[in-house]
Order: sequence, then C-alpha cells, then structure tokens
Amino acid sequence: MSSCGCKVCIDMGSQFQATMGEMRVRTGELLFCLSDCSQPCIKPDKWLKVDEILSELRLDNDQYVQVMDRMTESFNRGLSKEHNAVAAVKMFPTYVRSIPDGTERGKFLALDLGGTNFRVLLIDLKPGHEVRMKSKIYAIPQKIMVGPGRSLFDHIAHCLAMFIKEHKLEAESLPLGFTFSFPCRQEGLTAARLVHWTKGFKCSGVEGEDVVRLLREAVARTREYDIDVVALVNDTVGTLMAVAHKDSKCLIGLIIGTGTNACYMERLENVELWNEDYDDPKEVLINTEWGAFGDDGLLDNILTQYDKNVDEGSMNRGKQLYEKMISGMYMGEVARQVLVKLTKEKLLFNGEISDELFTRGQFYTKYISEIESDAPGDYTNCLQVLEELEIMSPTDEDCAIIRQVCETVSKRAAYLCSAGLAALLNKIDREEVTIAVDGSVYRFHPKVHNLLVEKISELVKPGLKFNVALSMDGSGIGAAIVAAVAERMKAQKRELNNDYI
Repeated sequence: MSSCGCKVCIDMGSQFQATMGEMRVRTGELLFCLSDCSQPCIKPDKWLKVDEILSELRLDNDQYVQVMDRMTESFNRGLSKEHNAVAAVKMFPTYVRSIPDGTERGKFLALDLGGTNFRVLLIDLKPGHEVRMKSKIYAIPQKIMVGPGRSLFDHIAHCLAMFIKEHKLEAESLPLGFTFSFPCRQEGLTAARLVHWTKGFKCSGVEGEDVVRLLREAVARTREYDIDVVALVNDTVGTLMAVAHKDSKCLIGLIIGTGTNACYMERLENVELWNEDYDDPKEVLINTEWGAFGDDGLLDNILTQYDKNVDEGSMNRGKQLYEKMISGMYMGEVARQVLVKLTKEKLLFNGEISDELFTRGQFYTKYISEIESDAPGDYTNCLQVLEELEIMSPTDEDCAIIRQVCETVSKRAAYLCSAGLAALLNKIDREEVTIAVDGSVYRFHPKVHNLLVEKISELVKPGLKFNVALSMDGSGIGAAIVAAVAERMKAQKRELNNDYI
C-alpha cells in the first residue's frame, strides 16, 4: 500500500512508520510527496478513514492461498463425473487434443464472437511461423444482443457474407474456426450447446442449443456462400493456440477483458466425462469457465458490500461472481461503488457527488487504467476522467484518494486472477509453462502484468517456472490455428487408417 500514488509520502513532522513499503500515519499534518512534484497528498486523519474503507478490499496472502486451494477443489469437482452436474466451475472438454506442431499451412477463416463487437478474419499460415491476416470488425447493436437468437446469427451471417465478397472468396469453401466466448458444453469439435449467456447478452432461443448448427443454418439462409466450420473455439483456447504456434511450452490460456476465463492442457485420465478415444496424444484442452467460481458460496467470505451491490445490479444476479471481482465489465463499477461511499462520507469532493458518478456503470474500467497510468504526482489523466464525470475543481487530495481506490480495486483483481493461475500451474505440475494472456484489462492496465507475476510467484509450488506472454490477436488468429490443427490431425488420421488397409 502506498499513501497516494506518489513514490513515498511522509508528514511534515517526519512522524511516520514505513515497513515493507507500507505507510502507517501516526499524526496530523498535511502529507507531502518526496518526489519532484511537491504536491500535497492526503491529510493523515482523512487517510486513516479512507484506509479503513479500502481495507475491506485488501486480502492477506493466507486468504489468496485459500482462494487458490478452493479453486483447485472447484477444478476437481468439475472434472469429476460424480460432481460435474452441480459444480460451479464446469471444466468443459474442448475436444482440442493438440497444440500446433509447426507444420500447419494454408488459408483459413476465423469468426470471433465474444463481446459487443465481432470480427471476421482471413488467416494465411506460412512456413516459419509466419501469419498473414486480413480482418474486419462488425458491431452488434444492443437490440440484437437482447433480441431473438435467430436475429443474432442472421446478423453474423450477413456480415460474414460481406467479408467474403470483399475478399473475393465466394468460389472457395475455406475451413473456419469459430471463437464463441460464452459458456458452452462441447459435444465435439464442431458441436457445442450454450449453457448460459454472459457479458450482457440475453438472446432468446440460444441457451441449450448447438451454436455451430445455428451459425450453419443462418449461413444457409443467406444462399450466398458456403463455409466449412471445422472447430468451435473458446477465446481462451484461441489465445493459448496463438502463442503455442511459436512456443510449445504454452499450456494455459487466460482472458482478462470484458469477462475472464482460462483454459489449460489436462491429462485424459483426469477428465472423467471424456467420451471419445484415448489415442495419443492422451490430453485435451479444458475450458474451465472459471468466471463462475464462487457461485456455490466458496467466495462468500471475501465478498464485500461493493461486490454484492455490483451483483445485485447485474443482469445475471448470483452468477459469475469471480468474474465480477476481476473483469473489465465490472471492475470500474466496483471502484465507482467505493467512490460513492467515500463521497457520502465526505472524504471526497467535499461530499458533493455528480449525477454522472452517481449513475451505475458510468465509471468505466478504462478509467482505472488511465488514472493509474499517470506518473507519480501527476494527475493529468485523473483530472480528465473527472471532467468527463462532470466533477469540477477536484483537489489534488481528491485525485490522490481516487488513485488509491483504483490501485486497491485493480490489485485485488490481479491477485485473485493470480490465485487461479497458480492453481492451474500447480495442477499441470510441469517444470516450465507459458501462460498466454489477452484481453483489454491485461493489455491496457499499466500494472496488471507485474501484479500477476508477483502474486503467482508467491503462490506457485517451489521449483515450477512460468512465463506470462501477451497473445497477439489470440481469439482470431488462434481460432484459425485450431482449425489448421484440426485439419492436420484429420489428415494424419486418414494416413494412419490407410496404413492399416
């Protein structure tokens, strides 16, 4: 904990105590920064009150160890045939049996649906790990996100048709990898039923249905083109595969963006619901759907009043509780809840709150990244954010408190995510593993990478090494690579069968 976002703060009487980078104020004068900014920070009496409010969001290491252990317990329940039906963390087999081996070549289409926009990509895999890509982003209007499912898939098929025409692909039937970043129970590499919507989607007639079939039917209704869907891919799987294309040690994929989820490579002997062959390779990627961790009460002891308020105001109350403590859709709202409380306690803005800040959802997660990107003692981004929120004439003390709120909320999010990753690393139990990461929170928050590395290092088994790598366009390129791997493995199986004839 720092006192303000500046490097070091003390009171003017030098009456302070510093231990392991933590400050404990003991008396009363205005705090000043020791860095070059020489700006006033936070009065000690006010800081103690702010610190007391924020303390609810600060967990100690024992609590993170407990989260890690409970996550491991949830993983094992999800993998178990006996407990899967009632498990919060579903641990779905993805039917992806191999990472790339470097021989994948050719042109592939990818469709990436996982938020308020979706992308269509044309990927050309060349020798030497070279990837050439053309892509286009299409918006999904709010009315389609909450309307009939048929309208959603018709919209996707129409945009796909426009992309195919633009790139003159009408005469080809290219293999397509479909990234569908919602909880699905996969029944095969090209068959998966949506369990439930997340991320603000509420399209009717889709939950419980095979989304690959819905896409194929929508494409058929256009009567304009044909596609060959060869793999349905969760965005975490795509993220993993995009890095594994160049790094064979990549066995974990992580998304920290609008939502959060992780996948990893598991031994078939541990997947009790596995219903296909046990041929080599005797492993399969598991889509954990860990955003639902805690829906069974395992996080109740660390849920704060802010988390409960966020959940109460969400479209999926009581669901995805871990995700609501970590992801970009909710992190800003957690911070807003704290800022509103501090304002009501007259610790911010002289107790005067703007309509914008008082409105649910108006403190975006991107604001946290922007505010924490300010240099020590500089509040340029913070002041710009406050202007957007129609908060006029904030003091430097206000800005210092806001930065503390943002740092506390984002650090908790990163550390909770680290507990899950450490559980996966310990479960895989290989000497060295690369974690592929994508998502707006990871990409744009200035400290999340370092926070992940810091806390994972404290939680992982001694002797296990790990790397955390940004996955470049994982859910797009990765989907095409999954399609390429699927085509490669089908060809290998045909050759093997021919050898026996």
